[in-house]
Amino acid sequence: MLTHEVKAPLEMEGGTRFTFVNDGIHSALEQAFAAAKGKDVRLAGGAATVRAYLKAGLIDELHLVQVPVLFGQGERIFEDLGGVESLYECVEFTPSAAVSHLRIVKKAK
Repeated sequence: MLTHEVKAPLEMEGGTRFTFVNDGIHSALEQAFAAAKGKDVRLAGGAATVRAYLKAGLIDELHLVQVPVLFGQGERIFEDLGGVESLYECVEFTPSAAVSHLRIVKKAK
């Protein structure tokens, strides 16, 4: 887990282990890939975390869960990205009254 604090790993019942990383997004991603041993890596976090990984070009596919709120509230994921958002396209959109799911992928070069 990406954090600003120094924390010891947290062992959960059933064998799940949370490792806390406080030395940046690149280190967190490297550690996640190493732990995944060739499997997919999923990032979870708030808008600031997603923006940081998008700015660094480290996201291949984004599953965005959007909950309707009053206009002007909530965090803006695609704000201040300097055009990075143009490198992605929405390939799937599943709306409902309670939540919308969007699958956004990096455009092929």
